[in-house]
Amino acid sequence: MFNYDWFHGSGLKRQIDEAKRRCGLRKFPDAPRDPNADPGQPFRDYVSQLETRTILYLKDGLSYEMREIAEIGTSSALAFECVPVDENYQVGAYVIVVPFEDITRVEVFAVHPDEKPTENLRIPGFRAGAGEGRD
Repeated sequence: MFNYDWFHGSGLKRQIDEAKRRCGLRKFPDAPRDPNADPGQPFRDYVSQLETRTILYLKDGLSYEMREIAEIGTSSALAFECVPVDENYQVGAYVIVVPFEDITRVEVFAVHPDEKPTENLRIPGFRAGAGEGRD
């Protein structure tokens, strides 16, 4: 299902847009559900301020939060900078290349900056070694 065109074309963008729209509908439950209807300016303003987090799940059980797609000249795999979970590794940058066929699921989380959970929201990152549980 996932391929170069899905990530670099409209697939990922549509999923991000849908997560934002649905987050907006939770805030404005009376807004029209039809995505082609005009939801009004307050809804549009709210949605424009939303932040998103994109999580990739792989066949081997690892998961990564994608910070940004990396353009390194390959179309046979997805190259991206990930967000390390371990604070010790957040000083650098991790660029990962993953074969598209290893990606099993993509999740997008949308939230308004003023409505983020008070606890530090941890989305699983990479494992430190084989045999250890996910973070």
